[in-house]
Formats: sequence, C-alpha cells, structure tokens
Amino acid sequence: MSEAIKLKRATYHLWTFTISKLIASFGAQVYAFAVSFYILQMTGSAASFATNLICSILPRTLVAPFAGYVADRYSRKAIVITAQIATTIAIGGLLTVSLTSGISLVAIYITTAILAVTSTFSGVTFSSSITGLVDEARIQKAMSLNQMSISFAAIGSPAIAGVLYGTVTMPVFLIMYMSASTLAVLLESTMNFKLFAKRKEVIEGEPKESMVQSMKAGLSYLKLQPVVMAIIWVSLFINFLFGAFMVGYSFILIEKMKMAPEHFGFTEGVFAVGMLLMSIYLSVRKEIKFPLLVGKRGIIGMSLIMSGVAMPLIVAMPYSWMVAYYATLMFGFGLTQIIVNTPMMVMMQKMIDDDYKGRVFSILETMAMALMPLGMVLYGYLYDVLPAHWILIVSSLLLIGVVLVLARPSVVRMAHPELGERKAMKAKTVSEL
Repeated sequence: MSEAIKLKRATYHLWTFTISKLIASFGAQVYAFAVSFYILQMTGSAASFATNLICSILPRTLVAPFAGYVADRYSRKAIVITAQIATTIAIGGLLTVSLTSGISLVAIYITTAILAVTSTFSGVTFSSSITGLVDEARIQKAMSLNQMSISFAAIGSPAIAGVLYGTVTMPVFLIMYMSASTLAVLLESTMNFKLFAKRKEVIEGEPKESMVQSMKAGLSYLKLQPVVMAIIWVSLFINFLFGAFMVGYSFILIEKMKMAPEHFGFTEGVFAVGMLLMSIYLSVRKEIKFPLLVGKRGIIGMSLIMSGVAMPLIVAMPYSWMVAYYATLMFGFGLTQIIVNTPMMVMMQKMIDDDYKGRVFSILETMAMALMPLGMVLYGYLYDVLPAHWILIVSSLLLIGVVLVLARPSVVRMAHPELGERKAMKAKTVSEL
C-alpha cells in the first residue's frame, strides 16, 4: 500500500474513530443518567446508588490487567468489536428482563458490571491501537478528537436524557443504547487496526508465553521505562487525592452553599465546555514539544483550582458571584484536565512499544483506579468530621508536593533531553558574556 493511500486511510480512521466514540459515549451516558435516576426513584436509597457505582468501578480495576494481556496477544480489531457486541447483548438482556418480568436492581447491577468489563477491554485495546490506526504526526489530533467526542457526549447527553426521562419508558432508553452500540460496531468493523502497527510477527513453532509470563514481561518492560513509571505513580496519587475534590465539590456546593440544582448543573456543564474547547485547540495546533513539563504544570494548576473550591467557605460572596466563581473554576478545571491528559497520552503512545501497549495501559488504568474507591470513602468520612476548606487546602498542597517529587527536574530531563541541552546552551552563552 502506497504512503498516500495509507495517509488517506488514516484520515478516514480519524473521523470514523471519533464518530464511533461519540455514538458509544453518548449512548453510555444517556443510559447511566437514566439508570441513576431510576435507582434513586425506585429505592430512594443512596446505598443502592453507591452499589451501582461500585459495580462499575470494581470490575474495571479487576479485569484491566487481563484486558492488557488480551490486547497484546490477540487481534485488537476483534477485541474491540467483540467487546462492543457484548455491550449490545448485555443491554438487550436487560431490555428482555424489563419487558418480561420487570426491571430489578439485581438485573441493573449485573448489567452495569458486564458493561464495566466490556468497556475496559474496548478502552484498553483502543488506547493500544492509536498508533496502528493513524500516522505518528497525527497522534495528538487523534487523542484530541477522541476527547472531543467524550466532551460532546458529556455536554449533550444529560440535557437530552433529562428531557426524555420524563416522557419515555426505561425500555426506550435501552433500545436507544442498543442502537448506538450496534452503529458503533458497524463503524469499527471498517477500520484497519494494523495500518501503521509495528507489532512483531508471530513465528510458527515459537513457544507461546502463558498469561502469567506475559504479565511479568509487561512489568519487566515497565521497570525499564522510568518516565512511564513516574506518570503511573503520579496517576495513582492524583486519583487518590482528587477524592477531596470529587466528594467535596458536590458536598460544599449543595450542602454548605445551598446552591440550586440548576446552577450546580450549570457549573458542571461549564467543565465539559472547557474540556471541549481545549480538545478542539489541541486538535488543530502542532504537537506539544515538552508534554511531561506541560503536564506537571497543569497538575499544579489543577491542585490550585481544587484549593480554590474552598474560597467561598472562607470569604463570603453574594450568591450570583459564587455561581460565577465556581463556573469559572470548573471551566479552568476542564481546560487543565485536557492539557494534562492529552499531551501525556501522546507521549506514552510514542514511548511504548506496540507489543507492550496493552499491558502498560492496563497497568496505568488499574493504578489510576485502584485507590479511587478508598479515596472517596476516606474523604466522605473526613468531610463529616473536619472543616471542608482545610481538607481541600491540605490535599491540594500534598498533591503539589507529590508532583514536584515524582516529576522532579531530573525525570523531566529524562523524558525531554533537549531541555538539558537548552539549559547547558543558555549557561554557556551567559558564561561567554
């Protein structure tokens, strides 16, 4: 295949991948919205709602290592399509149950757990396939378009789901999700996952690694990548310490500041708008030259925004100012989250060998989510016994400290040697003067 045809095919992949993700994300978020409201209306129990969240988080954490092994061992296209078909079948099963015997909490929990497993296999495999789908020069564009599709879904799905929830039944929501999932399967089946892939050819008669050996090989490879290890550890601490924000934001605005539901929803919508605008910007600008340095500064910015959530608890504000203040914070938070995530993911796409991408990204996902439930439980308790503003400020300072240590200048120079050369050149110029 000529280079021109491959580039044309890569362009097709860019838009097919984006549309597929948009459709699948939109369907998933409409479903999540409907199920959340249904559980709360049916039971009125926060525990039942929390159980559904656990059914979503726990399976992802448990199966992510296996998803990485499978993504590196088998056809990535087959895995993505199989996972999406399994999603469609799971929703179809819940639809059948709801039409025959009536929807139940157990059926919802089982479906949520299955969807968590299928989305993990699909997500890890898609992340591992980016460099096989598009040319290296457009990896940042691909990652940004992917984030744009998620942001579009985050902005539009709650509004549409909110309107539909009062007018249609749960089976209609399930049929919508099934239709979206089926369309995503059709789009994904037209993509060539090996277009730019650099995976090793399987040699006939060569002894095959067992799953355990393959996972150990992935860990051994990761130990030889200190920059990637630093990113993984930063992700672990971010997701733990950001429990202060995830729990505290809703608690402070709704319980402490008595913000109206529509204004609270507005501040969260502005967050998605910030993500969308930054994703659009990164999709059209040239690739960021020093992603780890930019990511480090972005995390420090996110930490300062997190501590800023406490400001109205310390300094009294008129209600309208408070709403505007939190909307501004969330807009900034949306911008910085994309500034951190997209360049770092682009860097990892280029640093990690194709044959190890599945295992490395699965370890990243496992580490990122491992302490999230613990963080949410711990901060849920702390907000009941300690002043909210001190929890946010201390957690913010801890996060800044962690980033400064784990992404210290020597690690940044390891990722970007040209920074060290630039510093040496500058020092030489100064000395000559």
